Amino acid sequence: MKKTVADLLVDSLRHAGIQRIYGIVGDSLNAVLDSIRRSGKIEWISVRHEEVAAFAAGSDAILSNSIAVCAGSSGPGNLHLINGLYDCHRNRIPVLAIAAHIPSNELGGEYFQQTRPEMLFRDCSHYCEVLTRPEQMPRMVTMAMQHAIGRKGVSVIVLPGDVASLHDEQTVPEQVIHVTEPVIRPSENELQKLADYLNKGKKVTLLCGAGCEGAHTEVMALCDALKSPMVIALRGKEHLEYDNPYSVGLTGLIGYSSGYHAMMDCDVLLMLGTDFPYRQFFPEKAVILQVDIRAEHLGRRAALTYGLCGDVKHTVESLLPLIKVKKSTSHLDKHVKDYAKVRKDLDKLATGKKGKAPIHPQYLTKVVSDLAAEDAIFTCDVGSPTLWAARYLEMNGKRRLLGSFNHGTMANAMPQAIGAQVSKRNNQVIALSGDGGLSMLMGDLLTIKQHQLPVKVVVFNNEALAFVELEMKAAGYLETGTGLGQTNYAAIAEGMGIQGIRVEDPGDLEGAVKQAFKHNGPVLLDVVVNRQELALPPKIEFEQAHGFTLWMLKTVLNGKGDDLIDLAKTNLFR
Repeated sequence: MKKTVADLLVDSLRHAGIQRIYGIVGDSLNAVLDSIRRSGKIEWISVRHEEVAAFAAGSDAILSNSIAVCAGSSGPGNLHLINGLYDCHRNRIPVLAIAAHIPSNELGGEYFQQTRPEMLFRDCSHYCEVLTRPEQMPRMVTMAMQHAIGRKGVSVIVLPGDVASLHDEQTVPEQVIHVTEPVIRPSENELQKLADYLNKGKKVTLLCGAGCEGAHTEVMALCDALKSPMVIALRGKEHLEYDNPYSVGLTGLIGYSSGYHAMMDCDVLLMLGTDFPYRQFFPEKAVILQVDIRAEHLGRRAALTYGLCGDVKHTVESLLPLIKVKKSTSHLDKHVKDYAKVRKDLDKLATGKKGKAPIHPQYLTKVVSDLAAEDAIFTCDVGSPTLWAARYLEMNGKRRLLGSFNHGTMANAMPQAIGAQVSKRNNQVIALSGDGGLSMLMGDLLTIKQHQLPVKVVVFNNEALAFVELEMKAAGYLETGTGLGQTNYAAIAEGMGIQGIRVEDPGDLEGAVKQAFKHNGPVLLDVVVNRQELALPPKIEFEQAHGFTLWMLKTVLNGKGDDLIDLAKTNLFR
């Protein structure tokens, strides 16, 4: 019996080790779904929104250290994938998207649901091609997946529904993809030049990011040799924060003053595996050095003195013998001490007293961190949940932290938690969701229920897009369009058949978190948190201070003085 193109696709995916596909069915995907059913080897994870499918595939790929697959039907179906695919692509996550298409003989005729996916997905993929003939299979699957794996990003196969049903005599090779792990490091001359700059520096600071994954030991040894404080970019938190006597915290819009000053006070800044985007947080007079696996990233955030291409682990490993061990620890001691004070002040804010509502989001995040499993997987929504996760989640080398840290889209936490829980069935998965983010894709709570995924969704319910309000205040604008209204998300969860727990009193919080984590199935923990919490960046620009003053004046003049009083009570009188 001849196989269809869809059969060859599914066989290729099986040979590549794919165990599941995330998506929503549609008639243009019928042949693919039928092939999946007949194979019995690949699980179809049905979601309520294709954007969720792409996010879930991304977190699955991260945690399984492999490539993952999502799919969408023709036109609107696969277009819904785009936001999640953008996030995966910018985070360098290997994902294959199957974008079903209208019948091939109707192309160009403004047919029902016609789009141009080969153009629309081009900007968020390394490979995006239309499959038009059976002879292109299974080679096209190899090319697509090889692009995704080799270049670390998204590939898209556009598959017309009628082409998927065509028969062919091609066979699928046993080895569909080829995963390699090349050692990439600078030349000896380049390493020596880098070492010369570091050896001359009297006050060296490191800025380290996600590219330091797997290089914890090597980076610690470099800090020890240079007596350098380490500033950690957000995506590097899970890989570097633990067992780190050199850490001085984060910098940037959600960072700490200690991290900011450690960078501004140095005469040499070494960037390792980070594409930290905020130029206003880089020192203006220091020698800036950068090591990145992608040469095109060198110098795009700050004016470099010297840049090198290489992976962090092998580059630092080869660099260490060239480093002259520094004796003075004054630069390191100063900023580590500064960080200890900042950490103490932050922890003072993470408290709660029975009967004294509303609950501070810092307290909620700390309680979640303290009670979560040693190998818990956290996801966090963009906005205030990311801020509190950055400041209060404790990493230990076993925990993971996923978010939309480069693309910055709302509603990522719950979808990423779905993929994380499917990938790691035995791990505790906790989604830190804003009420704005959750409500955007809330329908996929039904996906959690349908597949009986024991995800714990923690909702920061402040009835507003709180981080946007903070940005408006800083810019001198009155909050407009940010209110979300009072919503009992626990009751909504209960209506879906998910255990819902609502917390309004700080005295009840610890018990509620314990109850949620102990439950064997999915839980939505709806926590009413303070809307007027200020989260100040480490560097306050004059424009921000001026803008905040304007906001206070406008608040009073527009008869909203109560908001100003609430803000003062929350942030000055704890």
